[in-house]
Amino acid sequence: MNHPSPNHASPHTARHGAHHAHEHTAGDHTEILDLDADVLAEHTASLIAWLPVETSPRRIVDLGCGTGAGTLALLKHFPEAELTAVDSSAAHLHRLGEKAAAAGAADRVHLVETDLDATVWPELGRPELVWASASLHHMADPDRTLEHVHGLLAPGGLFAVVELAGFPRFLPEDAPEDAPGLEERCHAARDHHHAEHVPHRGADWGTKLAEAGFTVEAERTISAGIGPTRTNAVGRYALSSLRRMRVSVASALTARDLTALDRLLDTDSPHSILHRGDLRVRTERTVWAARRT
Repeated sequence: MNHPSPNHASPHTARHGAHHAHEHTAGDHTEILDLDADVLAEHTASLIAWLPVETSPRRIVDLGCGTGAGTLALLKHFPEAELTAVDSSAAHLHRLGEKAAAAGAADRVHLVETDLDATVWPELGRPELVWASASLHHMADPDRTLEHVHGLLAPGGLFAVVELAGFPRFLPEDAPEDAPGLEERCHAARDHHHAEHVPHRGADWGTKLAEAGFTVEAERTISAGIGPTRTNAVGRYALSSLRRMRVSVASALTARDLTALDRLLDTDSPHSILHRGDLRVRTERTVWAARRT
């Protein structure tokens, strides 16, 4: 983690920002996944409704399920299906179990904790649909993962790959007032960081799917724009997202930009992002529908 030095910001801001970055880095992943599920629920539902399923699947696998944004949306859209949710995080699976129980769907969800980078996967059944949302780019060897999925799917089954076309944006282009365009500069720094540390982000998944033996039937990019009607959730989503972003971009920002970012992240400040009424979630996700023929 990169903490700002005093010459990057005022001592108070530096300490405050570093404290919050450290305090929330570990715990925010579950929080941000839950907020993502809440804010982008209609977006996720539209992706699932678009899938070219030939018959409603009875067996589904959610690879890298997180806290269950896709899991619960899939169960709602396919009410006769049972789903195996797979993740390497026990905390994420525990949270998903709580949400499934609250939704009255606990008996339709089987939780599997495993490392999807492992050479051998646990028994996951013979699903007619496999869903992988924002998870493939994290794999050490995604080509091997695609081969695993091809062997896992029932003949004629569908593999839905959803990947972020970009990290969500929240602020107007001319915001904040003391550093207009700050968010775009943060994104540029984050993209540079990810190019080094997450090399499979932005991969040509259509080509990779074809090379793994799938027939790519459809590809679509869906944009979402969620405005101030859900400002409370959107504000918390923006706060959590920018806190996580700060960890990877702080060392690349100017003193002015870092100070402005920390002011947005300071929940005790009147300039906190939580108090802005002009936030809007802007994001794109691309989905590939590939069939095992």
